[in-house]
Amino acid sequence: MILKSIHLYPIKSLGGISVPDAVLDPRGLRYDRRYMLVTPSGDFITQRSSHQMALIDVAIDVAANELRVWHRHAPTDVLTLPLVPDPSDEPNYPVNIWDSEGVSAQPIGPAADAWFTKVLNKPCRLVYMPDSTQRTITSSHIRPDVITDETVSFADGFPILVVTESSLHELNRRIGQEQEQGMEMARFRPNMVVEGLCWPHDEDTWGTFQLGGATLHGVKPCSRCVLTTLDPATGQQGKEPLRSLATYRSARNKILFGENVMVNPTSAGQTISVGDAIQVLERKEPWLLVGV
Repeated sequence: MILKSIHLYPIKSLGGISVPDAVLDPRGLRYDRRYMLVTPSGDFITQRSSHQMALIDVAIDVAANELRVWHRHAPTDVLTLPLVPDPSDEPNYPVNIWDSEGVSAQPIGPAADAWFTKVLNKPCRLVYMPDSTQRTITSSHIRPDVITDETVSFADGFPILVVTESSLHELNRRIGQEQEQGMEMARFRPNMVVEGLCWPHDEDTWGTFQLGGATLHGVKPCSRCVLTTLDPATGQQGKEPLRSLATYRSARNKILFGENVMVNPTSAGQTISVGDAIQVLERKEPWLLVGV
């Protein structure tokens, strides 16, 4: 198996970008979900409540330290942000994301707030997670046997999401559509897509695996929500893929697709690249067994 593609989502719930390589850190992939939109009261905003976010694209220029943002229907109205902002004189702002309350975040400023408020037609603020903020993973499924630094960015719950192509092929087979007309991988917002010979949902069992020279650990399957029913090309909502996934990927009252992964502390700072080989070193019991 090899790493087919790497994806970053610099601003939570906005468009993703495909990159040839990425640096691992304890929070996940460098530059991934360090920005987030929040309400004036500090609650996180996603496509679940604001479907227009699916139509906002981003691009990064690491050398220039730039993050560019635009709405697909107004591509000339570009908001330019620092990829990594300088520390601000303004006090940090407490924000809430799932069970993490009062997470210290850096406000970016009124210009960015006004741009997103106009584009999304709702009051919002843009914030950034500085290195000084330590958001701890709240799940009971962490791996204390191998992980000592249990931090995460503004991702929903875990640092990295891995999906195999065979899992998507199986879903589209069950939906009854040809691959080119079925669900696209972008709906699931993975960080890493793996190709090669493996069973569908083999990633459920990856307790420890090597990616290039890095070591990572599978924690639990990813629980999927209505966000996957939004077409990333149009922002329109349908019934798939949750309708089909519910028939064969349900466990513990959750619908599962993809594997949540953490970085071994010894691999922080290492670079992973498209084409890197993947070797499973240790298997774990899956949450459910899937008949194929």
